[in-house]
Amino acid sequence: MERKEFLRSLGAGAAFALIFPCVQGCSKDEDGTGVPSGIDFTIDLNSQEGAGLQNNGDFILKNEVVVVKNLQGNFIAASQICSHQQTDQVRFLPENGGIFHCFTHGSEFDQQGNPLNSITNNPLKIFRTSLEGNILRVFE
Repeated sequence: MERKEFLRSLGAGAAFALIFPCVQGCSKDEDGTGVPSGIDFTIDLNSQEGAGLQNNGDFILKNEVVVVKNLQGNFIAASQICSHQQTDQVRFLPENGGIFHCFTHGSEFDQQGNPLNSITNNPLKIFRTSLEGNILRVFE
């Protein structure tokens, strides 16, 4: 049986099952760095999910993004994937006015994504946020 015949015999369902995981995986990381791209989602601050952002210093993780209500009450979003070695251990700490810290190797970043120590010179990706009513949008 030739390849064309074999693929045709699989049908659309099987082809979709084989191709869909690759498409999903490829769309998450267009630049090969592991950093999420194409980010555009919302959080209803009155929902159970949004309850994790009620207090200054709180953060939640969503779509490989750390969404923070910083110590001044502003919303900031940064990649959960560290720019040092692409591990997904970046979190927000309320130290020194609020920093992003990677728990894998100790990289630290300010709220604009600038490195704060010598572990890496690569900035952390920061996403845009906007608030309309109780809906927080995180996007590029």
